[in-house]
Amino acid sequence: MYVCLCNAISDKAIRNVVRRHQVHSFGELRKIIPVGNECGKCIRHAKAVISEENMSVAVDQVA
Repeated sequence: MYVCLCNAISDKAIRNVVRRHQVHSFGELRKIIPVGNECGKCIRHAKAVISEENMSVAVDQVA
């Protein structure tokens, strides 16, 4: 599903960046992919995806 329609960035792309580059904040994500640069409607959803993915990574490391 697309998170950022302006730049055609999907939740899958965000999850891959979070895992690959160990991203923990929206600011870190923006340095890697251009999310939230245009209208800004995607910022809240992108932050939620970052949080979900970091929780998933933490659970994977414990298991």
